[in-house]
Amino acid sequence: MKTITACMLCLALLLTGCDTPPVFKSTDISAVSWGKDFTLTDHTGKVRHLADFKGQAVVLFFGYTQCPDVCPTTLAAMRDVLGILGTDASRVQVLFVTLDPERDTAALLAQYTPQFHPSFLGLRSDEALLPALAKEFKIFYAKQPGTTPTTYTVDHSTGSYAFDPQGRLRLLLRHGEAPANIAADLKLLLAGK
Repeated sequence: MKTITACMLCLALLLTGCDTPPVFKSTDISAVSWGKDFTLTDHTGKVRHLADFKGQAVVLFFGYTQCPDVCPTTLAAMRDVLGILGTDASRVQVLFVTLDPERDTAALLAQYTPQFHPSFLGLRSDEALLPALAKEFKIFYAKQPGTTPTTYTVDHSTGSYAFDPQGRLRLLLRHGEAPANIAADLKLLLAGK
């Protein structure tokens, strides 16, 4: 009798559908205690906070407009991700944060960022506040001298962060990840996983 009862209990548990954690293709960083918020100005001049995008999945990427490789390929990949998402794309906000506020003015960000997709927003910080922002999001960046004072480059972290619609930092998206994989991960976040 005990064996039959135990088997029926196991079957009942299987049928009720235990929640299993989602299997992300990107790195799950849900347990981190950093990356909570920001105060930045978008390329239209509006002050933005992470809470402004509640209800959307947010992809946050740090870079600069004169970046020769990582930044344009990341933004182009995110454009492709939105194409894969179809109607769900309207529930995703891509944010590009400049690590070069000296050269990346609001006007330049307004030209650069929407070239990849009209919904993308370019964000900037005051140069004096940038180190604290980078520390909050564990971003590495370092200015490298060029042949003239204005032709420097900026070495920087290459990953992007994905937040769920509740504003929680959930994933580190690796540079070069296939857009289909990122789209699959964002679909899981949009579904509340």
